[in-house]
Amino acid sequence: MSGNKDRSTREGITKPAIRRLARRGGVKRIAADVYNAVKAQMDGFLHNVVRDAASYTLHSARRTVTAIDVVYAMKRQGKAIYGFGY
Repeated sequence: MSGNKDRSTREGITKPAIRRLARRGGVKRIAADVYNAVKAQMDGFLHNVVRDAASYTLHSARRTVTAIDVVYAMKRQGKAIYGFGY
C-alpha cells in the first residue's frame, strides 16, 4: 500500500482477495457478513505476528525485521512455516 498513509490495513484486504482465498480453500458461496469477520481476524493475526517479530528484533538489538524474526513469531503462535530450517 504505497502512497496513501490514511488507508487502514483493513481497506487493503479487498473483497475479491478474500473470495480468492476462500475459493482456494474450496468454498463455493460466501455470505455478505463474512467479509468483515475475515478482515477482523486477519487484523488481529497480523497485529500479533508483527508485535512478536518486532520483539525478536528488539531483543537482537537490530532495527531491521528479518524473515527469521517472522518465522519465529509464527512458530511462537503455533503456525510454523516450513522450509526455513528452524
